[in-house]
Amino acid sequence: MALKRLKTYQPKEKELLHLWHVIDAQGQVLGRLAAQVARLLMGKHKPTYTPHLPVGDYVVVINAAKVRVTGKKLLQKLYHRHSGYMGGLKEIPLREMLARHPERVVKLAVKGMLPKNRLGRQLLRRLKVYPGPEHPHEAQVRWSESVIASGREGS
Repeated sequence: MALKRLKTYQPKEKELLHLWHVIDAQGQVLGRLAAQVARLLMGKHKPTYTPHLPVGDYVVVINAAKVRVTGKKLLQKLYHRHSGYMGGLKEIPLREMLARHPERVVKLAVKGMLPKNRLGRQLLRRLKVYPGPEHPHEAQVRWSESVIASGREGS
């Protein structure tokens, strides 16, 4: 008697449901916040998680300007950019970056925790970061809450 082989379940693109999550960064440690956001973007919290498919959700991070860092990172951590010309290396400390572009600090921290390929770039497009408490995605967030309330978020 031959054993019947069980096939691995692969979710179809139509079956995937991408919800919206709002995360308040006020008072949260940058690395821990980035890890939580990366997990939601990749979809590791879902039972249908597949490493090669974009099964994750959209994430809106508010109050990025009020994120916390530990130790002496505020003074010692540097962000590097290069213009492509000789001597074109720019080093910007975290304190200055938080003052000028707080959304970039959070986005770069999350980017470092995502896959370094096409899928990672696709997932990063689902991340929306805002320095203050206001964001233009209220309708999508309300839709996600209604989907969760109706019990359809199983995927």
